[in-house]
Amino acid sequence: MRLKIGKSYTLEDLIRGCRKGDPKAQRELYNRLSRRMLGICVRYVSSRQEAEDVMITGFMKVFDRIGQFKGEGSFEGWIMKIMVNESLSYLRKNKTMWAEVDIENAAVKQDTLWAESHLNSVDLLRLVEDLPTGYRTVFNLYAIEGFSHKEIGDMLGINESTSKSQLSRARTLLQTKIAVLERNTMSDENKG
Repeated sequence: MRLKIGKSYTLEDLIRGCRKGDPKAQRELYNRLSRRMLGICVRYVSSRQEAEDVMITGFMKVFDRIGQFKGEGSFEGWIMKIMVNESLSYLRKNKTMWAEVDIENAAVKQDTLWAESHLNSVDLLRLVEDLPTGYRTVFNLYAIEGFSHKEIGDMLGINESTSKSQLSRARTLLQTKIAVLERNTMSDENKG
C-alpha cells in the first residue's frame, strides 16, 4: 500500500500502512493523534518538553508493536494505554513520583459551590498539573483514566493502600488550592 498525499485515509488504512512500515502512514497517524496523546502525557509529566519526548517515545513503541494490536477494542484506546505506560515508565526512571507535601493545615472538607461556578476545566487541569508527581499520577489514573486502586498499585509497583492514600492526599491538596484561589478572588473583589 502506497499512501498518496492529499487523500483522506481511514484509520484502518493507516494501521495497515503502519504494519508495513510505510513512513507516510506513520506520519499521518502521528499527525492525527499526536495532539490528543500529548495531552495525556502532559497530565503525567508536567513539563511540556519532557511530555513531548515521552509521547515521541510512545509513538515509536506504537510503530514497533503495531502488529500486536489485534483489532479488538479501540485502536486509539490501545495507543492511549501505551502513552500512559510510557509516562509512568518515565516517572519511575526519574524517581520523582513520591515526593511528599505537608498537608497538615489543609481543611478536611471544602465547599465546592465556588469552584463549580468560578473554575473551568482548563483551570482545574492546571491545578492538577501543579500537584506533586505521585499525587498527580494516582489522581490521573483513578479519576481520569478510571483505573481501580488495585490496578494502579500493579502498574506503579505500590500497595493498593498507598494508591488510596496518594489519591486522598491529592484531593486534599486540590481542595486547599481551590480554597486559596477562592480567598484570593474574594479578597480581590472586596478591594475593587
